[in-house]
Amino acid sequence: MAETKPNYSTPSTIRSVTSYPARRGFKQGPVDPSLDYVIGVDDAIDIHCHAHEGQQDALGVAKLASKSGMMGILYKTIVGRKDPAAAVNAVRSALESWCEEKGLTSVHVWAGSSVTQGFLSKIEAAWSAKMLKAGVVGLWMPNNTSANTLSVVGGKPIAWDKTADPNAHTEPLSWSDSLKYGHYLLDDKEQLLPEIEEIFRMAHDHGAAIFFGHPTKQEFRAMAEFSHKIGFKKGVVDHPFSPFVNLTIEEMKEAAAAGLWLNFTYDELSPLLGIDPANMYKAIRTVGPEHCTLSSDAGEPLFPNSVESLRLLRGHMAAFGCTPRCLSRISSSRSKRSNRSSPLLHPPPRWRWRKEVRGIKPAV
Repeated sequence: MAETKPNYSTPSTIRSVTSYPARRGFKQGPVDPSLDYVIGVDDAIDIHCHAHEGQQDALGVAKLASKSGMMGILYKTIVGRKDPAAAVNAVRSALESWCEEKGLTSVHVWAGSSVTQGFLSKIEAAWSAKMLKAGVVGLWMPNNTSANTLSVVGGKPIAWDKTADPNAHTEPLSWSDSLKYGHYLLDDKEQLLPEIEEIFRMAHDHGAAIFFGHPTKQEFRAMAEFSHKIGFKKGVVDHPFSPFVNLTIEEMKEAAAAGLWLNFTYDELSPLLGIDPANMYKAIRTVGPEHCTLSSDAGEPLFPNSVESLRLLRGHMAAFGCTPRCLSRISSSRSKRSNRSSPLLHPPPRWRWRKEVRGIKPAV
């Protein structure tokens, strides 16, 4: 794979040439701010939703998703991360009771889990085995605890030094310090650690997805190659435009050809990362919608809630060229994807009657 780093956050003077025709041509509304639901997310499945401490409320976002006609939410994080399956089960129980009272159909909810138990803790296959047995359907390789993240943006030292200022945040760390405090998935020979390989095998056996997290290019390649080796078809590349994953569009195409999913997120379009939506649409068009998904990666207070984030993300992709059939294919339960299964468990049988759809609007 190429090691180039193109700037997909197009400068505004260039971006405006494509963004103004898109914004002037896109008509989703009317968008009534007084409504207690969100339009434009019918049948959507969010496979990357945050609801841990200090972020959006897990039950609250599930209620809004149900009122808005969404089909599913996978909680990457949730309050109660030591047993996320139990936490999501509690949300599901409360949600179903509330929806029955309101005459609504409840959104389906799934539990996800990190393969780590925090900074300085060794990654152990037994932890992931416990999570999968409890009902988790998606495992995340290291994100904020990855050595790559620490080397790119730094971290909060309170995570590895209990005497540190809890409000402090470091500059990007040296690679040696990043390895000291963070997780790295390769051994001295640049091969996947045995416990990482075992986690992939377990996920394969359970039909669960693995999200690749924030890997270096070497870690990324090793996970992609091992997935191919064992026939694992539920490897997901989260936010491929992010500074942690940082794939070129050509590399995204190669990842899809290797059998991986490209999961584009609102986080990438948000002001915090600022990817040009025209480039995201270009990536989907180049890679092929049959290899792509959309999700919010939202939950923190600087973002809209996950339901509104999905509306914005789907709206931007529609404005730049994705047809309704394309959006169904990459972000909803309507697509059965002719020869590939969803990165999640199949939706409940009551959803499966929906017509298969395909397509993406050609570039103009």
